Amino acid sequence: MFLHWPAAKSESDDSEEETKSTKSKKKASSSSASMFQTTADKEKNKEKDKKTKKKGTQTLLLIKSEPHSRMFVIPLQERAPSPEIEFDNLEKFVMEPAPQGVTVKCRVTRDQRGMDKSLYPLYYLHLDNEKKTFLLAGRKRKKSATSNYLISIDATDLSRGGENFVGKLRSNLMGTKFTVFDNALNPERALPDLSNARQELAGIIYETNVLGMKGPRRMTVVIPGMDKDNERVPLRPRNDCDGLLIRHQNRRMENLIELRNKTPVWNEDTASHVLNFNGRVTQASIKNFQIVHSQDLDYIVMQFGRIADDIFTLDYNYPMCAVQAFAIALSSFDGKIACE
Repeated sequence: MFLHWPAAKSESDDSEEETKSTKSKKKASSSSASMFQTTADKEKNKEKDKKTKKKGTQTLLLIKSEPHSRMFVIPLQERAPSPEIEFDNLEKFVMEPAPQGVTVKCRVTRDQRGMDKSLYPLYYLHLDNEKKTFLLAGRKRKKSATSNYLISIDATDLSRGGENFVGKLRSNLMGTKFTVFDNALNPERALPDLSNARQELAGIIYETNVLGMKGPRRMTVVIPGMDKDNERVPLRPRNDCDGLLIRHQNRRMENLIELRNKTPVWNEDTASHVLNFNGRVTQASIKNFQIVHSQDLDYIVMQFGRIADDIFTLDYNYPMCAVQAFAIALSSFDGKIACE
C-alpha cells in the first residue's frame, strides 16, 4: 500500500502558494460574517461571495479502517503554534466570538490522577502558545441524573455557586444531546422579561448508531446566529420546550445556525476515511473531528483532535467563542454507547 505525494516545490512556488493562501483567508474572513448572520440581517446585507477552493497537499491524514473503531494519523509537519492573543478581561474573552480572520489555537489537557478522577477528570483549556495562557477549566458534576459539566475561569474553583462559574454543559438521559448554557439565572428564577435569564449558547446532537456499523461519529452543532454588528443573538428560552434543541428538532431555525462535522473522504487506495488537520492533530482517536458550515466546507469553524494520551488540540474560528468550543469538546469525552 503506497501513498503518493507531489514532487518538491521551488521557493517561488512556495511564495506563490502562500500569496494565494493569504488572499483566500482574506476572502474567507470577509464572507464569514454574512454566512453566520441571521436571516433578517442577511436580507439587509446581501452579497454574493465567490468561494475559493483551497489547493495544495494534505498535511495530515486521519484514517479510519473497518471494522476497527480506532483512527490513526499520518503527520507530515509540526503543529503550528497559536498567533499572539492578548486580553485584559478573561471572562469577556471566553464569551466573545473569535476575531474574524484569526484562528484561536488552544490545547485541552485531561487530568485523571487521583482517587475519583478516572470517573470525574478535570479538563483544562489553554492557548497553545509559549505562555500556555489559561482560559477555562471543566469537570463533570457528581450525583447528577444526567451528564452535567461545570465550566470555570478559575482552575481551582469549579463550584456552581462560585463567582468564576461561566457556563455549563448538560446532556439528555441517553447522552446523545447536549445543551450549553451561560452562567445567568434559570428562567424560573429570572425576571418576567427574562432579561437576567440564562442564554443557551449551543446544542450538540450526536447521531445514534442504530445499525451498529463502525464508522466516524456524526454530530450536529446548533448555535445562535450573529447580527449585523457581528454579535451573538441572545437566546433565552422560557422553558425546555422552547430551547435550542427543540427549535432545531421542529426546524424553527430563525436566528439559529446549523453546523455539522465534516464528513471524512473515503480513500479507495487505503480503504479508509481521511481528513486534513493541517498538522494540528498527530494521534488517532474516535474523538477527532472538524465542524463546518454547509455553505463553505473549507471554512473550519472548529477542529479537535488528539496529540497525546491526555492532550488534545482545539482550534476555533468566528463565530464560535471559547466557552462554546470547550463545551463541545467536553461533550465528545462523555460516554455515548448509542453512538459508537
